[in-house]
Amino acid sequence: MPAELITKFKDVTPEGALIELVVWRLPQAVPPCHHPFKYRLVLIVDGQRVIGFDNERGKGDHRHGKGGEQPYTFVDVEQLIEDFIGEVERWRREH
Repeated sequence: MPAELITKFKDVTPEGALIELVVWRLPQAVPPCHHPFKYRLVLIVDGQRVIGFDNERGKGDHRHGKGGEQPYTFVDVEQLIEDFIGEVERWRREH
């Protein structure tokens, strides 16, 4: 089974921030993850990543934010997107 693109979205907010979401379903998990998804969700402001959710080989599921890099508990793609959008909305309210 080849990799399957689940979602790909890219937009610029009225304030000029870049929001990008890319999620793939893979034939097998990327270690140390136990789910078959590879993802990258990011909010970039003035060329700097201010919020990010991703999983990379060797690191697993994690998020980037104000407190640096932290583990992220992946439940499913819908929850991942909901968590990311919630963080983006919170950041936009605060800034």
